[in-house]
Amino acid sequence: MAAKKAKDPRNGVVAQNRRARHDYTIEDTEEAGIVLTGTEVKSLREGRASLTESFVSIDKHNEMWLEGANIPEYLNGTWNNHMPKRKRKLLLHAVQIEKFARALQAKGYTIVPLSLYFKNGRAKVEIALAKGKREYDKRQALKEAQDKREALRAMREHNLR
Repeated sequence: MAAKKAKDPRNGVVAQNRRARHDYTIEDTEEAGIVLTGTEVKSLREGRASLTESFVSIDKHNEMWLEGANIPEYLNGTWNNHMPKRKRKLLLHAVQIEKFARALQAKGYTIVPLSLYFKNGRAKVEIALAKGKREYDKRQALKEAQDKREALRAMREHNLR
């Protein structure tokens, strides 16, 4: 019998932006590194973060910034603790940033963070090029998900007989 693999503390999802998948149609995703201070990393390792009101912007120097993400202060931090909602620089190649910048020129597109996680001990953010959904699109997506759940439930009940 194989031994259970211990969960690696250096890997794992810290925060997800579930609302983004509901409010936007996701077109393209990319993994970006993020510049953090020491107390921010410690706070993230405790699993404390929120991406609900966050967004990504590109400044005039072709740098990407994560804004509005809430990483609460580290509980055991001292006077050098970080500000919870400060702008954080995202690390991507210039070609990737240029691709997002060109797409932003099109009407209705935005860049939203989908999840914040650790990969091989480094903090990463999954960002997506997204287009806003209209209200009827959201209702249609909810209806399709509900129909799919009901169909699976009916098949499961039929197979149990």
